[in-house]
Parts: sequence; C-alpha cells; structure tokens
Amino acid sequence: MNSQTMPAVVQFGLEPLQVELREVPVPEFGENEVLLRVGAVGVCGSEVHQYHATHSWPVNIPVTLGHEFGGTIAAVGKGVLGFSEGDRVVSETAAVICESCVYCRTGNYNLCPTRSGFGYGVDGAMTQYVRVPARCLHRIPDSLPFEIAALTEPCCVAYNAVVEGCKIRPGDTVFILGPGPIGLICVMMAKLRGAGRIVMAGLSSDTSRFEVARQIGATDILDLQTQDASELIKSLGDGFGAHVVIDAAGASAAFKTAIEVVRPMGQIVKVGWGPKPLGFSLDPLVQKAVTVRGSFSHNYPIWERVIALLSQGQLDIRPLIGMQSSLEKWQQCFDGMHAGQFAKAVLTP
Repeated sequence: MNSQTMPAVVQFGLEPLQVELREVPVPEFGENEVLLRVGAVGVCGSEVHQYHATHSWPVNIPVTLGHEFGGTIAAVGKGVLGFSEGDRVVSETAAVICESCVYCRTGNYNLCPTRSGFGYGVDGAMTQYVRVPARCLHRIPDSLPFEIAALTEPCCVAYNAVVEGCKIRPGDTVFILGPGPIGLICVMMAKLRGAGRIVMAGLSSDTSRFEVARQIGATDILDLQTQDASELIKSLGDGFGAHVVIDAAGASAAFKTAIEVVRPMGQIVKVGWGPKPLGFSLDPLVQKAVTVRGSFSHNYPIWERVIALLSQGQLDIRPLIGMQSSLEKWQQCFDGMHAGQFAKAVLTP
C-alpha cells in the first residue's frame, strides 16, 4: 500500500491560491499510530484563509490540508492498544505535542508550546488515507454518519468557547459576532445552555448565513453595516447590554463592537483569530469590569461530550452543510465558503 499514491488537496506555497489537487504517497505510519481511511473531511475557514494567504499562523509547505475528519481504521501500529482495524473514529487536531510539559500532563495539551496540527503542521485529511496518533482517536457509533462526525472538531471549538469559556445562565442575552461555522455553532451551544436572547451579528454579505442562524436558534439578527449594535442592545432586556459576547469574527472592529455591547461585569470570549492591531482604547473594559477570555482548540473530555451531543441528536449541524462533494470539487467548496454562499462544506474522499 505504501508504494501507492492517492489524490490530495495540497497547499504548495504561501502566496494566494497556491493550493491544488496532487498525487501524494500513501503515508507510512508508526507503532503508536493508525492509518485512517478518510470517510469525510470538513472544510474549515482556516483552510480558506490559507488558500487566500490571509492566515496568521505558520504553515509547513507542502502540506495536505484538512483537520476536521473521521473515517475507518485501515491498519494499526504494533504499539496501539484499544483500537482495531475497521473501527469508526474521529480524530482530534493536535497531531504533534510534547506529552511532557505541564499542559500535556494536566490534559490541556491544546496549549502545549510545541503543539502542531493537521493541515498546516503535518499532512491532513483532504485525501484518502492519513496517519493519526492513536491518542487523537475517539470512537463513534454506527448511527453517526461520517459527514456529520467530521464536523465534531468545529463543534468542540464552539463548545470550549461557550460552555467552558464563560458562564451562561438561563435567560441571559448572548451576542455572537461572526456568522461563520464557529459563530453559528456557538449559537447552538448558547441555546443548549439556556440563553434567552441570542443575537447573531455580521455583515450585509452574510445574508444566507443569517438565514441559517435563525433556523438554528438566533432570536435576533444584526447587520453591522446597516444597523446600530448599541441601539439593538438597549432594546433587549434591561438595556444594560449582553451578559456574554462571543467574538467568532476575529477582526479588530469586531472586538471593538464586543466591548461596546457587553454589559458591566459581563463576559467576552474571543475565539476568532485576527492578526491586525486593535487601534483603540481598552479602557471601557476597565470601566465596565469586564472579564475577557481567549478560547483555543479543545481537549479529550470536550470531544467525548460533543460526540454524545451529536449522537443523541441534541446538536444538529446539518443546516450548516451547504455543499458535500468529492475531492475533485474542492475548489468549489472553498470558493463557496469564501463568498459566503454557505457556512460549511464537506469533502468525501
């Protein structure tokens, strides 16, 4: 098998649009790894950013893209315990960690200083076979289709931000910036936590995603280009502002809006990436005594909880999937997400 080649969506340069479908070798795998036959792989906004060279993280080129995936174990390394050929699994994204630092030892390996992930640090899953450390694997039931299971990862990002990253009480007003996949899943997580009003804020170009937001639980939609965020907030509840703001957009302007709409003693969770400097004062955070927290990635317990939510039907992410296709149509998926035509695409190699 290892002498064979397979098609893969490969980023080969750091300039815009330097991604193409190439033939790559079927990977070798180590004694503590498995060779996974990919069943489905989600397209993440981060990969769209890499495609357009607007990302703010290092990428080891050439690299096969894809970090949201699940599949069937095709072969296991001799040191792997607890998994067998034929098992249906999904994989976490932390492909490389040191396993010895204080964060790895306490289960917070998502914060390991040496952490490197699929699709930018090592080869990912937009192909037929991918090698995966066994420690990254989680079993999934037969009832969970791969095209849904592959999106466990973005659901875990949202779970970490909304459930672990802040405290939402039933009846709270939650304001979510950015109707991308993470922002939309944050809507669902806020609803599961019992939020009373859920505001989804975005731009005029996000019309189709606003429709999805309404479908999955947003009570209010805000077009930041035509509506005043502060005026909307004043009309909700007691008028003091949102109890919780989730910044899933990442742009500096979004964080400025977050500061404006959060209530005194409220919470802001920043999960969106944005490399540009802020360019405005943070004094209102002091004046309002606001709690600000960053949220990055996820860990094992979060994955187990999200798999349970997906398997039991408490979390239905099907409305987010606007396109499902073969690897050959990867560019249509990337372009559709970039244009905001749909929230999420899934490739089925």
